[in-house]
Amino acid sequence: MPKVLISDKMSPKAAEIFRARGIEVDEITGKTPDELKAIIGDYDGLAIRSSTKVTRDILEAATNLKVVGRAGIGVDNVDIPAASAKGVVVMNTPFGNSITTAEHAIALMFALARQIPEADVSTQAGKWEKNRFMGVEVTGKTLGLIGAGNIGSIVASRALGLRMKVVAYDPFLTPERAIEIGVEKADLDTLLARADFITLHTPLTDQTRNILSAENLAKTKQGVRIINCARGGLIDEAALKAGLESGHIAGAALDVFATEPAKENALFGAPNFISTPHLGASTDEAQVNVAIQVAEQLSDYLLSGGVTNALNMPSLSAEEAPRLKPYMALAEKLGSLVGQLAHGALNSIAIEVEGAAAELNQKPITGAVLAGLMKRYSDTVNMVNAPYLAKERGLDVREVRHEREADYHTLVRVTVNTDAGERSVAGTLFGDAKPRLVELFGIKVEADLAGDMLYIVNEDAPGFIGRLGTTLGEAGINIGTFHLGRRESGGEAILLLSVDQEVTGDLVEKIRALPGVKTAMALAF
Repeated sequence: MPKVLISDKMSPKAAEIFRARGIEVDEITGKTPDELKAIIGDYDGLAIRSSTKVTRDILEAATNLKVVGRAGIGVDNVDIPAASAKGVVVMNTPFGNSITTAEHAIALMFALARQIPEADVSTQAGKWEKNRFMGVEVTGKTLGLIGAGNIGSIVASRALGLRMKVVAYDPFLTPERAIEIGVEKADLDTLLARADFITLHTPLTDQTRNILSAENLAKTKQGVRIINCARGGLIDEAALKAGLESGHIAGAALDVFATEPAKENALFGAPNFISTPHLGASTDEAQVNVAIQVAEQLSDYLLSGGVTNALNMPSLSAEEAPRLKPYMALAEKLGSLVGQLAHGALNSIAIEVEGAAAELNQKPITGAVLAGLMKRYSDTVNMVNAPYLAKERGLDVREVRHEREADYHTLVRVTVNTDAGERSVAGTLFGDAKPRLVELFGIKVEADLAGDMLYIVNEDAPGFIGRLGTTLGEAGINIGTFHLGRRESGGEAILLLSVDQEVTGDLVEKIRALPGVKTAMALAF
């Protein structure tokens, strides 16, 4: 039975879902890093919010950990490269608090437009300064949207409902999607020059860090109002303060800061500045939603292999996983075979699919091929960290999907290019479930890939099989299955034998010494 640790406070719905699906769960919150290290080795899954820091040290101690689930969007508290190298899937729940965050951005926009926080303080102080607080309408104004993903598109729909014009900057926003959500796609400079209000809804990356820099803030319209409910670090806070003090920026509302918790900040006390303590996801509905989602996602992965909202491997639905499972088994065996047989440094690998395999999600098949192949480099490799290891080593990976009619109902071909030349293997599924090798280095051969095997290349000549059988018999090796392929009579032949005992190095050397043998190797699957 899989075992999950919930290490941060979250809705009790999460634990209820784990138990209902047959997963053992412990709710242990508030642990120090050392205390977490002491217990994390017992768990297959870890469910967190923002408090738990999943560092490299924690991951090293997590000997059984397979998946980390973040109830929420941001995964700044997870060392994703270290998790990938360790073979741990990292998931988040990007949609559970989308509406809540979008609504908070709209709320802050209204608060800025009508100076609500300052007016509240003044009124409760008994001042009744009606003439001091002259706001602006949002109707007819232009909203500049930096980031038009899930949350940004919700903000756009709310703004359009308020009769605003929406201009969006997002490198990944297609013209078709812009039309669909009712926004005008623009470059960043155009947005800065036209927007009356600017709201940010983009992750913090090297490309987006300080996207509202001093230089870009200077390009904004006089009297612009800026809202950030996304990530601290997207705005140069010192430059924002200067803009507020000069009056160029009419107001700013931040829910997030470069350093959190923001117990002190240069912006505090600046004119027309509103701040909230990272409340974007803080509604009852959002907290329940992300807890339910993280529990469902972790359960799907631990029970059926389904992968949803992962940040370091392709998504694989719980419905897809059973159908892909035999293909992934075939792919891993083909990767393992070519990895054991290919000599020289690997330069590139091509994974081709055709027939029924071409209709499937190819990413998990590629991950499985690389997992089999990369066993040459690591004894802890799996589908998650294999692409990471391949990229780390500069291996060029190419995926090819063929729509053509094939000799087999389904086919997966793996071709590697090494310093010693190109090597290709291909396999299919018999009965839609059993992996079978059908081609090896251009030679037709049908063989199961399982257990201990012998691979032999020899001259196709009378008497060889007898000599080989005698050598194996003298060594006490029993042959399970025998598969022979050849290009032409009297030419080069390939033998694949499954055997019941482990093949030693001494026996391989004796086989290599037999007349006509060009290559002999022991294989293991």
